[in-house]
Amino acid sequence: VQLQASGGGLVQAGGSLRLSCAASGSIFAINAMGWYRRAPGKQRELVARITKGGYTNYADSVKGRFTISRDNAKNAVYLQMNSLKPEDTAVYYCNADNWDNAPVYWGQGTQVTVSS
Repeated sequence: VQLQASGGGLVQAGGSLRLSCAASGSIFAINAMGWYRRAPGKQRELVARITKGGYTNYADSVKGRFTISRDNAKNAVYLQMNSLKPEDTAVYYCNADNWDNAPVYWGQGTQVTVSS
């Protein structure tokens, strides 16, 4: 499975960005998909996750501001990020779980920088 992420960039606080991630290869092996992030000096954390059936969960810090969606026909997952804050600055990683719900597939990171 290969995951190709795009859409990061530099934005002012209060602005919006949309991340996209397309899966290819052995896509039958994929269950849930999601986004993680790693801020400088911090541990990697789950941002949002969505199952094939559309069930979602979010980190408390992004609830109400970020929306994850998925297009199963395109094998893609998206993260709409609104009302961005400087503390959202991080490298964001697209992820896919296998059918044991293990986060085994990773895309390259995409940098999101929010200026104050």
